[in-house]
Amino acid sequence: MNEQRIALKEATSEKHKQAENMPFNQKMFQGNLSKKEYLNYLVQQFAVFGELEKTPLPHVSLGRSKGLIFDIQELLNEGLNMPPVLPATKAYVDYLAQLAQEQRLAHVYLQYLAVVFGGQMMKTKVPSSGKFYAFDSISEGVQAIRNVQKDEWADEVNVGFDFTIEIFRELEWSTNNVENESFSLGL
Repeated sequence: MNEQRIALKEATSEKHKQAENMPFNQKMFQGNLSKKEYLNYLVQQFAVFGELEKTPLPHVSLGRSKGLIFDIQELLNEGLNMPPVLPATKAYVDYLAQLAQEQRLAHVYLQYLAVVFGGQMMKTKVPSSGKFYAFDSISEGVQAIRNVQKDEWADEVNVGFDFTIEIFRELEWSTNNVENESFSLGL
């Protein structure tokens, strides 16, 4: 199992580094996002995780939608407007919707472990309560993902990184170029 983890990690490391080094992501890790920027990020995450959570996850504690809703509502209650789902996010959600469960698990691996590991470093640097990053059984959730993890997911995980990188590009662009627009997620 350890060799499997290493092989998948190595096969996706280039895209992982690329995603980590995106300007919007760097700004987030440095704790420099405004509330408006962070709300925009959370809305994109809600769309992605909402789609992934339409099918069973490897462990019940992995669910992120409730935490996302809490954090989004907290920021909306401060008078911010709901930002739109970005085109790159919509494309990723549409892509995820057409995948079989086995293929979706590669995206569960990518997205949920990012929140588990990266999110734990980031949760004190975000301009909200950070409920999105709070897990009831973090070790059990990680182990459940590790139990189903496969090296064969490398190509699909890299596709997920490509979508994530494009979402970060659009978040950075929208931060610099788009006025707040109202959009309903049905919250």
